[in-house]
Amino acid sequence: MQRKDALEMSRRGLLAGAATASSLAAASTPAGAATEAAASAPGTPVLSKVSLVVNGQPRALELDTRTTLLDALREHMQLTGSKKGCDHGQCGACTVMVDGRRVYSCLTLAVMHEGDEVTTIEGLGQPENLHPMQAAFVKHDGYQCGYCTPGQICASVAMLQEIKAGVPSHATANLMETPQVSAEEIRERMSGNICRCGAYSNIVDAITEVAGRQA
Repeated sequence: MQRKDALEMSRRGLLAGAATASSLAAASTPAGAATEAAASAPGTPVLSKVSLVVNGQPRALELDTRTTLLDALREHMQLTGSKKGCDHGQCGACTVMVDGRRVYSCLTLAVMHEGDEVTTIEGLGQPENLHPMQAAFVKHDGYQCGYCTPGQICASVAMLQEIKAGVPSHATANLMETPQVSAEEIRERMSGNICRCGAYSNIVDAITEVAGRQA
């Protein structure tokens, strides 16, 4: 049976040998290879250029390829209307429209949208010239704290476009006919946008009013 001091010496020898081997390997590594290894190390950002059309304006950015569309909008373009809620695609507060489709911007990378048209709440309307859906939300008090409201409104606008295009949902009774804007359709299609304040009935009223004007 080995003595304790012998085991301690063995551990020290092993650590010393490993340190020596590491130093020799580093000294014999070419400078170019060392630079390449450093660039590929975990956590090292890889930058990429991306061009988007955001709210009708062309935007050119150079971003870490891991940057989400939400962070690109909020942190790099200062468009803070889109909110970061759960950051897991479960609450819908980050919803924006990409080429007319509603998208959870926290779940998609900015570099995936090269050349795409992105519309945020800032691009729908301004205080002096509200989009009809924004005005309807105000009229029907479709918000309380307002945190989820930008995502709710963007999702609502895109949802009505989906219905107009004949895209069915799980609540659609007849897949051979254009879906009708009913409370059931609205609730089903808006189920991915959560309002913790519970203003759902008012949101349904706001969407129904806008849908009636577009009919």
